Amino acid sequence: MTLQVAQRNFFDRATVQRSVDAGTRRVLSKFGAFLRQRARTSIRKRKGTSPPGQPPYSHTGLLRKFILFAFDPQRRSVVIGPTLTKEGSTAPRLLEHGGNAVIADCGKKRRAHYRPRPFMQPAFEQEQPKLPALWRDFLR
Repeated sequence: MTLQVAQRNFFDRATVQRSVDAGTRRVLSKFGAFLRQRARTSIRKRKGTSPPGQPPYSHTGLLRKFILFAFDPQRRSVVIGPTLTKEGSTAPRLLEHGGNAVIADCGKKRRAHYRPRPFMQPAFEQEQPKLPALWRDFLR
């Protein structure tokens, strides 16, 4: 028996790699779904504006609706967050981190200052401790 025959019988690299890839995709997709749900539920439907430092209030439901996640097989990672609803929209970034923006209001442009109302980072911090448990026994 040659070494190559023994290796083939002992350790099938392609099968193991497929199993690891499938397990990674499964774990990261679950984490993405959990984090998306946590971020969505932190944004509550209310009138007015939320206190700075708290998640924003939802008036139309668009921000909650467009928080999505996607597994990237090339990088073996998951991307989670709000998508842009309009071309060039900076609203999700301004809500998360705060900052200044120019707003067109009735034909006039005015400068607006946004205080941070984070919703993704707190959701990530709450879900991150659960990640090791998802990796446990991820190979099938």
